[in-house]
Amino acid sequence: MSRLDNDTFLRALLRQPTPYTPVWLMRQAGRYLPEYRETRKRAGSFLALCKSPALACEVTLQPLTRFALDAAILFSDILTVPDAMGLGLYFAEGEGPKFERPLREEWEIRNLAAPDPTVELRYVMDAVAEIRRALDGSVPLIGFSGSPWTLACYMVEGGSSDDYRKVKALAYTRPDLMHHILDVTTQAVVAYLNAQIEAGAQAVMVFDSWGGTLSEAAYREFSLAYLARIAAGLTRERDGRRVPSIVFTKGGGLWLEAIADAGFDAVGLDWTMDIGRARALVGERVALQGNLDPAVLCASPEAVVAEARRVLDAFGPHPGHVFNLGHGISQFTPPENVAALVEAVHAYDRDA
Repeated sequence: MSRLDNDTFLRALLRQPTPYTPVWLMRQAGRYLPEYRETRKRAGSFLALCKSPALACEVTLQPLTRFALDAAILFSDILTVPDAMGLGLYFAEGEGPKFERPLREEWEIRNLAAPDPTVELRYVMDAVAEIRRALDGSVPLIGFSGSPWTLACYMVEGGSSDDYRKVKALAYTRPDLMHHILDVTTQAVVAYLNAQIEAGAQAVMVFDSWGGTLSEAAYREFSLAYLARIAAGLTRERDGRRVPSIVFTKGGGLWLEAIADAGFDAVGLDWTMDIGRARALVGERVALQGNLDPAVLCASPEAVVAEARRVLDAFGPHPGHVFNLGHGISQFTPPENVAALVEAVHAYDRDA
């Protein structure tokens, strides 16, 4: 078994006792850090940054240099998978991600194939391996992927969307084609996450960012069913250690109990649900991750500490809590507020 100085995060995901509540932040390496902005400028573009293992490693480690976080997360993007499928990912200034060749025609959908992650996504695996070496057993490394539904949203819409009109119309009009996209993408995600585990990721997370845009029936058919297939296909042990898995559906609080039964070790919560109520609903089935409103980090340090304590109080003195935000950190967050948050979470159990 490889050495790991701080395994608090992994133990919490497996609902084992921990001396304090571990904390990491979604999008913890990002634009709110001046050093990230400097590295991003050096890289020349966001995609160039993602595709350079050395620079991806550099920015992954930046928040850990500043804050006593309990996990690192691979710096990458969820859209690397559809990019490797040949859809032509690019980032338009001020407009976010776009695809040159979105899925529009039936023949394009029928021709879709899962990429070999060790070939088309080799740069991601190289980054994972480089980050693991650089961490040198200090904290665990999280690998991740987008969910099949979330990836399909971008693949069909061609970019971000306000109403998901194209992808939902396809799902309701031609469910056969929608399921084909989701089936191929599920194969790709399983292979991608397992390749990350093979390269050194010690936990993995699936971001179902747009699952909450669906109706309950559509969520179960077009998102949750495929999330369950991913959970069933994941490598569960590597180097003599369990590799825990996390699933996060933004807006998924209504379906929490069904998500908890999907087969993952932990469920991430957005900020709209009380974490104590969530714990009562899921019982001992899964650990929970979350769920401070990211906007709180733009308030005063005193407010940050008070709201963090509110989340911790709501969860209560039980195993199985990883403190996190209810979504990604805002680029407008003052770094000193992140320091106050991490310190408050770590001090909480000692003060209790």
